[in-house]
Amino acid sequence: MPLNVILDGDPGHDDAVNLLLALASPELRVLGLTTVFGNVGVERTTHNTLVVRELARADVPVYRGADRPLVAGPISAELVHGESGLDGPHLPTPSRNVEAEHAAHFIIHAVREQPGDVTLVPTGPLTNVALALRLAPDIAPLIRRIVWMGGSTDTGNWTPAAEFNALADPHAAHIVFTSGVPLTMIGLNASHQAIAHPARVAAFRALATPVGEFVAVLLEFFAEHHRVRYGWDGGALHDPLTVAWLLRPELFRTRPMHVEIDLTGGPSRGRTVADVWGVTGKAPNAEVMTEVDADGFFGLLVERVGRYGGPART
Repeated sequence: MPLNVILDGDPGHDDAVNLLLALASPELRVLGLTTVFGNVGVERTTHNTLVVRELARADVPVYRGADRPLVAGPISAELVHGESGLDGPHLPTPSRNVEAEHAAHFIIHAVREQPGDVTLVPTGPLTNVALALRLAPDIAPLIRRIVWMGGSTDTGNWTPAAEFNALADPHAAHIVFTSGVPLTMIGLNASHQAIAHPARVAAFRALATPVGEFVAVLLEFFAEHHRVRYGWDGGALHDPLTVAWLLRPELFRTRPMHVEIDLTGGPSRGRTVADVWGVTGKAPNAEVMTEVDADGFFGLLVERVGRYGGPART
């Protein structure tokens, strides 16, 4: 039986690859795609989600979600993803629009309709998930698992302490991490092991398909920020680690840890304080990814992107 999932994201180059991976994987039944502010505003992240759905030729509903954090003002990442959030490749025109229901309400209804059988896969700020948990506290024990790309066991990427998705709405992250829902955290300490260097990008181009070329151009644009900031020869493919972990857990290692979210107003705001060595004695509240088989991961990505054949819609 396919695993029921809801993908919640803020596309974003790596989010787009994650959507393509999920929509090409028969092991998953994608119930819906929900959008949130983050890399760019929610209008753009929603449009970008519609674009990727168009490329994938998928009949999956899209639900627009939160346009701001629960408490503070929004931040965004145009310097990484460009003004559109998907700068680089040509973007097809979506032929379908979003559903009328808000993302948080869709999550609530989906979980209630299939209790214990829905996995949430957020790859941006956790605002939609936190809103769902606050609006309907009864769903917490009904969610199978939350698999989140965000945080880190060590350093940040938006501040010295905080990763972007955690910093974008730390109060939402706090709600999720204290909800009691089974949780997998995939942070920078893991995703920085998955670099799309030129040889890996070339493997997507070698597919000689429109979607393969789309991914190659995406990753080439995405690489520029990483070259400037880190001196790397490619971009870190953060978000697709979530779906890849669901599909091929043997490619990764995780460890149970207690993770707290720093909600102070100081320089550590938004940090995911991971008790790597168990020094606090607090019970673990997350499985935290620690190791990535990068070659196996990229092999899976190329194989699944290769399933998209024929001309893309424009």
